[in-house]
Amino acid sequence: MAKHSGMTAFWRAGLALGASSLAMGIAAPAMAQDQANDDESAGREIVVTAQFREQKLQDTPLSITAVDAGLLESRNQTDLSQIARQAPNVTLNAMGGAYGSSLGASIRGVGQFDFNPAYEPGVGMYVDDVYYATLTGGIFDLLDLERVEVLRGPQGTNTGRNAIGGAIKLFSKKPTDGNSGTVQGTYGSRNRTELRASANFTLAEGLYGRVSGVYKRQDGYVDQIDYGCAKPGNAEGVAPLPSTGSKGCVMSKLGEVDYSGIRGSLRFNPSDTFDYTVTADYTYENRSNAAEVVTSSTKAATVNALCGKFCTYASFYLPAGGQVGQGYFMPNTTEFKGWGVSGNGKITMSDSLNLQLITAYRSYRQIWGTDDDFSPFAGLGAGGYNDLDFWFFSQELRLNGKVGDMVDWTLGGFYSKQQSTYFTRQDIRYIAPGLNFQFMGNDPVRANSKAVFGSVFVKPTEALTLTGGLRYTDEHKDYTFVRKNYDGTKSIFLGALDGVVATYDGDKIDWRLSADYRFSPQVLAYVTAGTGFKGGGVTARPFDAAQALNGSFGPETVTAYEAGIKTDLFDRKLRINLSAFINDYKAIQLPLISCASLGSLAPCGARQNAGDGKIKGFEIEMMASPVEGLDIDASLSHLTGNWSTIDARVGNAILITDPIVSPNWKYSFGIQYKADMGDAGSITPRFDLAYTGKNSAGRVVAGGPIDFYPAYTLGNARLTWKNKGEDLSISLEVQNLFDKYYTPFRFAAVQAFSGTIYSQVGRPREWAVTLKKEF
Repeated sequence: MAKHSGMTAFWRAGLALGASSLAMGIAAPAMAQDQANDDESAGREIVVTAQFREQKLQDTPLSITAVDAGLLESRNQTDLSQIARQAPNVTLNAMGGAYGSSLGASIRGVGQFDFNPAYEPGVGMYVDDVYYATLTGGIFDLLDLERVEVLRGPQGTNTGRNAIGGAIKLFSKKPTDGNSGTVQGTYGSRNRTELRASANFTLAEGLYGRVSGVYKRQDGYVDQIDYGCAKPGNAEGVAPLPSTGSKGCVMSKLGEVDYSGIRGSLRFNPSDTFDYTVTADYTYENRSNAAEVVTSSTKAATVNALCGKFCTYASFYLPAGGQVGQGYFMPNTTEFKGWGVSGNGKITMSDSLNLQLITAYRSYRQIWGTDDDFSPFAGLGAGGYNDLDFWFFSQELRLNGKVGDMVDWTLGGFYSKQQSTYFTRQDIRYIAPGLNFQFMGNDPVRANSKAVFGSVFVKPTEALTLTGGLRYTDEHKDYTFVRKNYDGTKSIFLGALDGVVATYDGDKIDWRLSADYRFSPQVLAYVTAGTGFKGGGVTARPFDAAQALNGSFGPETVTAYEAGIKTDLFDRKLRINLSAFINDYKAIQLPLISCASLGSLAPCGARQNAGDGKIKGFEIEMMASPVEGLDIDASLSHLTGNWSTIDARVGNAILITDPIVSPNWKYSFGIQYKADMGDAGSITPRFDLAYTGKNSAGRVVAGGPIDFYPAYTLGNARLTWKNKGEDLSISLEVQNLFDKYYTPFRFAAVQAFSGTIYSQVGRPREWAVTLKKEF
């Protein structure tokens, strides 16, 4: 459980400090900053590229939440999961210890939360137009961004792969002509230490560079307590762990932050006809596992596993037994190392024709451990060691053209190839006590995807635009199961799986039709219909060969119908965007209770296309600047859904009367006022409120009542002073102002055996002070 050395931490901090030094070394004296990013008025224009071309947000007939750098800073949003608080019908959740450093994502009730490479994401994630193919590593830091676009609803023809729920696209700031830089430092609760820096510089005429770095560290907020130490002479006979020693009974603090990253870009833009940017990045994370506590302990063997709101007795210790001659620890940490390089170029061949090329390679490795019952009790045997290695290559070409002033069009192709190797050492004796149910896996998972696509935008009149799009996708995936005993021989109980290869092959055509009409410069209305899909896959955790060989499943699909209106009213002092939608959700990928139809009588670990239903809802977003200096933003969304069919093999784990989606209601509200104090600068107080309705946690017992995570409301406050030149600022912030206790996610996979369920705990109230200097 030891953390990395002080020298390693010093080196990691150097990533951000190096960028800081570079910023100060090359920066010119205080120069004007990019007006588009610093304009804090509600009526500012954000240009998006959701339809393969640059359009103002209010001219784009899609449901988009677009947030620029200025608003990200004013809300103090520094990682991707925070964006969901203000985005209607969007759920982004940093997953718990069992899933490592991964981001569960859903939009309008459609998504994916299981990191396993056998499954596909349900929300397309993009960084600078490069597809990010897994949930693992998806908790991006919002480092040096120009904007974030959250596209709600299926994006089958726009972004394609696995965008059934929608897409989230991050765009970093490009290198530009000129020398400038930013340095920012933060200190706050639980020794929060954060340093960010960026620098932009001109190397030669038409050649520009940009580098940015981040380092952040914060202590955890859930005490991991040695049960034997805290309760000497306990009835269960649990002795103090040898690792505790003289440190007292607190072994670790779960919920740490320990993250560093650096990104560099080189842009070659010698003329208006050629623009090419190469970007490379590196990320390192090494922290304790997610902040989680036992929230249910119902069996006699584990009834004393409950510790409290911010403590746990989870030991990550597995006693001797089965294939293990001596007890051992699983790591209670998560380590992630990832890097990537991409090239994004645009060649303008004429006034009406240009070609865009996007090439990318990405690789990461993540190592983490689990304590599946989250208790200190020896009789269970429930834990795992996980080592996930991944690489991904993609190539995309887009040819964009115009025919006169009436028609714009895009033709393109996409190819990707990837491989995950999932090594795991699982100790799951609880399934069959005394049968030594332990194994090692080292599973290669290969996948590739090919697509061709096209879109046409026709303007029969100045006010009317008709849009049509098609995309054809062909996909392949194969998963080779390796099931060994700890000594490398074939697994005693899962040996029939050793060497088995499960495959999925499929293709899909997606389409989109849209019409938008501008009634006036202030009002745009649109209607759209389109499709999207989440790729098929294979059963990730089979218990015999039949489940693996027969357990592959096809894509799940959505056909969406949407109508909306976008307005800029009262001389652009008030912006209101509304949308309403119905999603016809088909072939939903659900877990089965019985695998008899697959030729297996073993415990069932399969997933199949086993349900259909409809989801409907609406969304409202508002921004207002009623008087100079005062900015207000708000959102409101509602979701509801009903099943139409559920396969009998799902059993009573999901009933046709159950809701498909939750939470039903979300809303947010933000207000700030910038008070000009003349030569003394300005002061801006800001307050944000975000409500999330009760959210289904599923059933603990099949056929029993559904559990819900309670609704919760989070408040954040921030006070910022800027000098007259606006190149120096000091901010004081308080997050979770009302100190709300909430549990957004839980792990209950072993509840039937252990009686324990453990849940994530949201961050308690915390404060921070930030100093920022621009050059």
